[in-house]
Amino acid sequence: MTPQRQKALKLDDPDVTLRRDVRESHVAPIEPVVMNSAADARAEVISSPQRLAVDVRNVSLTFETADGKVDALSDVSLQIADGEFVSFIGPSGCGKTTMLRVIADLQQPTSGAVLVNGVSAEQARLERRYGYVFQAPALFPWRTIEKNLKLPLEIMGFSDSEQRQRAARYLALVNLTGFERKFPWQLSGGMQQRVSIARALSFDPELLLMDEPFGALDEIVRDHLNEQLLQLWDKTGKTVLFVTHSIPEAVFLSTRIVVMSPRPGRIIDIIDCRFPRVRTLEIRETAEFLKIAQRVRVGLRAGHSYDE
Repeated sequence: MTPQRQKALKLDDPDVTLRRDVRESHVAPIEPVVMNSAADARAEVISSPQRLAVDVRNVSLTFETADGKVDALSDVSLQIADGEFVSFIGPSGCGKTTMLRVIADLQQPTSGAVLVNGVSAEQARLERRYGYVFQAPALFPWRTIEKNLKLPLEIMGFSDSEQRQRAARYLALVNLTGFERKFPWQLSGGMQQRVSIARALSFDPELLLMDEPFGALDEIVRDHLNEQLLQLWDKTGKTVLFVTHSIPEAVFLSTRIVVMSPRPGRIIDIIDCRFPRVRTLEIRETAEFLKIAQRVRVGLRAGHSYDE
């Protein structure tokens, strides 16, 4: 197995990992998406010179269960540009995680097509073009923090020296330098989740998929990690897809919010968040923030009307 792709980090260049969003200087911004109906949302295709990180076209997914068929997703279309931070929000069971799993090729759609950075979802998975952060940190308790972070690098065949350099670099990126020899049970829940994020970034994927990573944490820790995640996104320039149940979290983190209906999952609305890349929690008190949060609530209520 080839340990590195052409876009892999060059660890002797300290500026590569901590790069700013260099695309902003030469790429036109995506125009705001204004949806008048659920049909508009499903049909929306972004027209932009930006490279698409994710292109989902008319995806539906039906599970076969002992009790019969379950329609999880219905005719979902969505385009996500390179470098965006897109949050998925909706009621439990609406298909947010399923959508993430389809993009990751962990679940195959019944119909429709998915491209990830211009290739099929299967090829993107095989080429390790994304990192996945689960709801729980999923760290091995018998391995140190450093060895947990090194695990995907070991599997991918990186040399011992490069594993050490990458572990040091990404632990520093999530502010955990000095905890290399600790075990997961010696860290708080928030610190464990930061290790999980560092591990997902360790092989320099183009895309970061995050399935409600802060849902089990208390509000104070969650706010702190939200700020740190934004800083990490700004430093690395990655494309982030983020699943959440929290309206304030979605509005604070995102460049766009995808509002989904109850099962079968459909896109009810796609909302632009035109805040600066560098933002603080105080932005949550602004009129624009509250306006966007209210629009999300309206979309969620509209979605429930399908079942009424």
